Amino acid sequence: MHLHVVPALTRGLARGLTIWRRSVQARVVVSVLVLSAIVVGVVGLLLLRQITGGLVDNRVKVSLAEANSETSVATARLRQSGIADFDPATQLRQLVDSLVERGKVRGFEVVVVGPVAGSAHGLGSGVGTRSSPGVQASSVPADLRHEVESRPGAAWTFTRISYAAQAHRTAPGVVVGNQILLPADGGTYDLYLLFPMTEERDTLGLLQRALITAGVLLLLLVAGLTWLVTRQVVTPIRLARRVAERIASGRLEERMHVAGEDDIARLGTSFNQMADAMQRQIRQLEELSRVQRQFVSDVSHELRTPLTTVRMAGDVLHDERGQLDPVTARAAELLQLELDRFETLLTDLLEISRFDAGAAVLDLEDVDLVDVVHRVVAATAPLAEQRGVHIQVHSDGPCIAEADVRRVERIVRNLLTNAIDHAPQDSAEHDVEVQLAAGADAAALTVRDHGVGLMPGETARVFNRFWRADPARARSTGGTGLGLAISLEDALLHGGRLQAWGRPGVGAVFRLTLPREAGEPIPHSPLPLIPADATTRERQ
Repeated sequence: MHLHVVPALTRGLARGLTIWRRSVQARVVVSVLVLSAIVVGVVGLLLLRQITGGLVDNRVKVSLAEANSETSVATARLRQSGIADFDPATQLRQLVDSLVERGKVRGFEVVVVGPVAGSAHGLGSGVGTRSSPGVQASSVPADLRHEVESRPGAAWTFTRISYAAQAHRTAPGVVVGNQILLPADGGTYDLYLLFPMTEERDTLGLLQRALITAGVLLLLLVAGLTWLVTRQVVTPIRLARRVAERIASGRLEERMHVAGEDDIARLGTSFNQMADAMQRQIRQLEELSRVQRQFVSDVSHELRTPLTTVRMAGDVLHDERGQLDPVTARAAELLQLELDRFETLLTDLLEISRFDAGAAVLDLEDVDLVDVVHRVVAATAPLAEQRGVHIQVHSDGPCIAEADVRRVERIVRNLLTNAIDHAPQDSAEHDVEVQLAAGADAAALTVRDHGVGLMPGETARVFNRFWRADPARARSTGGTGLGLAISLEDALLHGGRLQAWGRPGVGAVFRLTLPREAGEPIPHSPLPLIPADATTRERQ
């Protein structure tokens, strides 16, 4: 049983905490309800204490006045009866019987004790204690008895009146004690009149129930009013949230329903105006982006024809450069180099336009990244030798991933040429290092150079189109400034990641992580982005 209760309580507590975190209306209602309960409780307690004090004080005053009156009447009757008319027992019995009869009418109980020690004939009569039927003499506290016997005059206290007829039945009351002189034997007797406070108790019980009922009803009323008031405010806010979520999901035509002219209606109107302005801006940006993509695509295609013509003329001049004068021959070589770069730029622009248009597709197959890296290293070996850079490849075995081999080769080629371009020349200890590793869910490779590195904040900008870490630095590899941007798009198209890290004077690291199956999530990369020697140096 307990095994099922604990999970249910846990789920209920979790749901309650979720509602508390997410619902402004629930927090406001609960807060107002708690504060109202505290106020009602404090006011009710103060009111109850004042009423209780008033009832008790009034009952004490009435009891004292009644006791003094009854004591005076009893003393007067005893004096009128004389000394020789009755024996002490008979006179005492008549006194008690008359007081009991008066008590039935006037609502009090009687206890007579005596004669007390120290009075005349106090030790010899042996009358003992007499009381109203059913009332126990123990209802009179011992402290009051001692006080009545030790000094003259009336004394009183609160007590619990015990009844012998019904076990464990008691009633709160006020007991007033005084001493009287019995003429028959000259003895002094203690007269105690007990005034039950059952009416006051019942009145206070009724008052408590009335206060509790009124408090509960008041709290329910306050909670209902608070819920209604907050609902009028929260409902438009929730509507605005839902409309905002729909707008964020692409449904730009969604608007809030506005009714009335109050602050909430004005808020809805302002929200709709903001949504209209955002929709216009987004439409304009989409149109501008479409026009820009179309322009790049059209220009790239239109440049193909003149580029082909210029390429043919350039090839003729380049082939005949041996028969030209040195200045014209050098111009032919420069023309050929710039034509190569221009053609590469056009190819990259067309590829970028395909990514922007969402027309890029993958030709997937199982690819070993180690083989791809070795092929690219062999292809870039002349450039590395020209720069005096050594390329080192480290792998623990095959790194298989489902990928488009053409796009992966382009990523690796862009990363390697970028690393070669930024690596120090003729420095054997600062080679370009390629590390490969495979995991259960992904395969990764890192390309590291020991060049100028990247400044803080440049790792996010390095993949921007046409961005260069050092604008004053000439490109020895003839790059177009689009290589890393295209590489990032290729990686994202596979569902992978392309990340960069760098520190000034330490170098830079680019990490490509591809899922083992294209499009699957990548929990983590098999290779660290920050090299171990770099973290050690930073700690030092």
